[in-house]
Amino acid sequence: MHFQSYVATDVGMKRKANEDNFCANREIGLFVVADGMGGHAAGEVASRLAVEEIETVLLESEGDENWTWPDTYDTGVSLTANKLRFAINLANEKIRRTTMERVECRGMGTTIVAAIVRGVHCTVAHVGDSRAYLFRGGKLSPLTSDHSWVNEQLKQGFLTLEHARNHPFRNVITQALGSGAEVKADLKDLLLKGDDLLLLCSDGLNSMLTDHEIHGILLENREASLDETTHKLVDAANRKGGDDNITVALVRICE
Repeated sequence: MHFQSYVATDVGMKRKANEDNFCANREIGLFVVADGMGGHAAGEVASRLAVEEIETVLLESEGDENWTWPDTYDTGVSLTANKLRFAINLANEKIRRTTMERVECRGMGTTIVAAIVRGVHCTVAHVGDSRAYLFRGGKLSPLTSDHSWVNEQLKQGFLTLEHARNHPFRNVITQALGSGAEVKADLKDLLLKGDDLLLLCSDGLNSMLTDHEIHGILLENREASLDETTHKLVDAANRKGGDDNITVALVRICE
């Protein structure tokens, strides 16, 4: 199997600068979306450092035959998932070092969602509230669960989905790269099928559009090109207010 892909990023309607960053390395099947935070230009710095470090680590481990495993190995997930977790941990360390070395970067951080596609095999990892979805057979399924205060309350039954969407703490995340000495990325391995569509996004998309609305756009554009579908998602988020930067990556699996 092979894949097609397209990524778009947009500043949105309210922000002056775009603090999202992304990586789309089709040669190794790596796609990353990072949503930076921290004020001034620091959010852009954190998200850029994250995507650059993750890509660098995975490229080095891919091409170096003498590369040895440098971290604790989790036998419950694939080698690819272990490599991705290790790359995310190194990105976290790099961001933390930068905050200590540069006063203007103190307090910066970034969320991350990443996917590696190798044939029918896919690994997804995330930290924070950037998301991954799988669109298969006309059905949209989340592959990630937000590391956020509101989502924790939802899972415990203290909030309804309706209340969560407008809660004053809806933007409070419980984990991000750069916010602590350690991060715990959630990892998922899955098998793909022909015509599957992977969607990675920063919360500038899903904070404006419900999953039902995202599903509707994907369903209406099943025969459209990926660039057209991506821009329709971005445009829809902007029409709903565009409160944040919006980054969308689509990966379609082809037989």
